[in-house]
Amino acid sequence: MAWLAPWSAVLPSLAAFAVFGASAWACLLCFTSYEERLQICQIFAGLDSPDLGKCEEAFADAFKGLLDTEINYEERGQLHDAFTQMTHSLQEMATAQGSFRVAFLRAAEKMQKIILQLKEVQVCIPPCGLQEVTRRFRCRGCYSKVCDLPLDCPVQDLTVTRGRQAMFSCTVNFQLPKEEITYSWKFAGGLRTQDPTYFRDIPRAQGYLARIRPVQPTHRGTFSCVITHDQRPLARLYFFLNVTGPPPRGETELQVSFREVLRWVPQEAEMIEPWRPSLGELLARPEALTPGNQCLLAALVALASASVTVLVWMFFRWYCSGN
Repeated sequence: MAWLAPWSAVLPSLAAFAVFGASAWACLLCFTSYEERLQICQIFAGLDSPDLGKCEEAFADAFKGLLDTEINYEERGQLHDAFTQMTHSLQEMATAQGSFRVAFLRAAEKMQKIILQLKEVQVCIPPCGLQEVTRRFRCRGCYSKVCDLPLDCPVQDLTVTRGRQAMFSCTVNFQLPKEEITYSWKFAGGLRTQDPTYFRDIPRAQGYLARIRPVQPTHRGTFSCVITHDQRPLARLYFFLNVTGPPPRGETELQVSFREVLRWVPQEAEMIEPWRPSLGELLARPEALTPGNQCLLAALVALASASVTVLVWMFFRWYCSGN
């Protein structure tokens, strides 16, 4: 095209752009190309005009106010469209032989108004989490950035009486993506820690709520919940569960009995002798003279008397027959 400069004219322009650098152009560099900017100045000043360098300098000065501009990352497409329309308008003004200084200042003012109408950048909500909703686009450097917050949230302490219920809510105070959100739970028994090497997976725990019922001493430790979006962790929450209170009464009595059995040991093996009570000791016991025992004792006495009578009669008969 007629307004494209030969390489002899382009090289001085490149040198002029290098002097001002990327920082001076800010949003203008992010959303317009070098060819577009050079073409506008060539139309305004002419291909070999000595005012070409002045045009480039005026272009840079007009947009210095947008150097530190930050916009919502989702609005970058709309801002790019606005800069595209601006370049077309400047080309039309250049063709009409207008003043490039006036045109650049008006274009910069218009872009500032458009930026003010864009969706505001959301503030970072401490203390933790990868908050995609706060991602912003920075014209100084043409890059995006999210809040500089750690993924690990502070440990939340929870004290529950033994036998009661413990509930953990894996929620954060910033907005999460609406789709592809998953929750995974881990447990580090007996420890209050955030070291990932101590945790083991809890495969059956799913969703943002976890409940333990009834709570036992073995549940004491740190529970961890990882919020993931499309396999990318957004936040790691920690809950330290401390179990208090005595065990149930029945269990306490059973444990006491078990400890008594463990503590009981015979004194000496040779001192353990069988008990051989006499007839008098047996009869002296209250539970010995029961009705059944009394009948048995009477039968034994009667049998003994009959035996003695028979023996006496046999002895007397033998004695008499000898005489």
